[in-house]
Amino acid sequence: MKYQEYKIAEPYQTVYHYLKTMHFSENYIKNLRKDWGNILVNEKIVNIRCPLCIGDVLKINSSPNQKTDIKTCILPLDIVYEDEYYILINKPSGISCMPNKSHYDNNLAGAILNYMQDKESNFVVRILNRLDKDTAGIIIVAKSSIAQKDIKNLDKTYHAICEGIIDKSIQINSPIKTININGVNNRKRILSQDGQDATTFVTPISHNKLYSLISLKLKHGRTHQIRLHLSSIKHSLIGDEIYGTKSTLISHTALVCKELSFFHPYLKKQLSFEIDYPQDIKKILP
Repeated sequence: MKYQEYKIAEPYQTVYHYLKTMHFSENYIKNLRKDWGNILVNEKIVNIRCPLCIGDVLKINSSPNQKTDIKTCILPLDIVYEDEYYILINKPSGISCMPNKSHYDNNLAGAILNYMQDKESNFVVRILNRLDKDTAGIIIVAKSSIAQKDIKNLDKTYHAICEGIIDKSIQINSPIKTININGVNNRKRILSQDGQDATTFVTPISHNKLYSLISLKLKHGRTHQIRLHLSSIKHSLIGDEIYGTKSTLISHTALVCKELSFFHPYLKKQLSFEIDYPQDIKKILP
């Protein structure tokens, strides 16, 4: 069992009141209640009703009542960074982040679970920035529910190769709507004024006569946001068969989450990471 430690700077009526002040969810608190030993005050096991005084040291189970239905699988993991709180992984294209009907046996979550089981038998996979199956790039995994709660403001930069020439910065503001057919989400999204707000910032990097390499940042991060927004301005992603056309240059969308930075809540410093382009994208850079 792993504990997260908190030094109490002011009195609280109960542990429960402290946790609510610190924005822990009711579900997390509910799970803390289930097992004796999840909460310690000054190294003594207590319950959620224990009062807290100035100078007390509170320790709580960082991931109480962990359960997962994900099946482990063996896939190579390109680990960019790891500490006791987070893992950053360079995900290749063609691998789904989470299990689904098409990729139940081979997915990134299953591979992460397989990697972590020797270190923590009840590990639960918490991917904080899921990428589409065809999108390569950096993903970050929290090793506990507390680490997931405490991380703020992931800053992600995507690089993409799109059709046509983009030689100036563009801001795309177009709401995105999910299409439901018989109550089930359709794979394709549409632009619609009654959809969810979505803003994409596009910055040119280089281009040739046919294609452009661009950098993108998202304000909202909707499903298929980059793909749909680029298609809407007639600069579809190379290899995007849903919103553009099939490409002979590459077998998937030419999109990668290339940079990721965040303020580490426990190391108390900003961390920044950048990966190289995958080989199939590197071969077609304009």
